[in-house]
Amino acid sequence: MKQNIHPKYEVVVFNDLASDTKFLTRSTATSDKTIEWEDGNTYPVIDVEISSASHPFYTGKQRIMDSAGRVERFNARFKNFGKK
Repeated sequence: MKQNIHPKYEVVVFNDLASDTKFLTRSTATSDKTIEWEDGNTYPVIDVEISSASHPFYTGKQRIMDSAGRVERFNARFKNFGKK
């Protein structure tokens, strides 16, 4: 790899605002806010609106869309489109 062209890859804490869950991981994102982690060290914290702890897909609370009804209505509406 070329030297001095890549961003710093450091340990940060991501704070999920929806579920109040915190993740310690590595990222190139930075922040001026800091938080003291369970190990006693202070890390930058980045607030996120949604993460795997609160996203409906990962929590199993995802709603299923009625796509079959929509397709049938579309086909019924445009069944004669383009015919003379």
